[in-house]
Amino acid sequence: MTRLLVVTAIIEAPTGLALLVVPSIVVRLLLGSPLEASPAITLGRVAGAALLTLGVACWLARNDTQGTAARGLVAAMMLYNISTVVILGAVGVGSQPIGMALWPAVVLHAVMTGCCILILLTEKRGEPAPLGPTP
Repeated sequence: MTRLLVVTAIIEAPTGLALLVVPSIVVRLLLGSPLEASPAITLGRVAGAALLTLGVACWLARNDTQGTAARGLVAAMMLYNISTVVILGAVGVGSQPIGMALWPAVVLHAVMTGCCILILLTEKRGEPAPLGPTP
């Protein structure tokens, strides 16, 4: 879980920062056309703030992997990643042009979804071990 949290922090925090500072360039790389309207730029920056927040939360939780909060963070990341795969994948299949970073982003988020699912299915839930035999 620690590696997943660190990798997510390293990927999402800079992406969020880039969306905050230059949202049109990031969107052009993904979707092949820049953001031009002021409301679209504002929403791009809001998305950037959300990604930066996710990255910071993952970085801060990287050493607390046995807690319920860390599992909740991984579950939230799973939802975010699968949503991103569906949204960006639909754009890639249904529209032209697309940006050069679109399909790599879809693949990355699909892999991250798989990692989240694997961790949620295999990691211990942070529950204390029983002290004696269970009836």
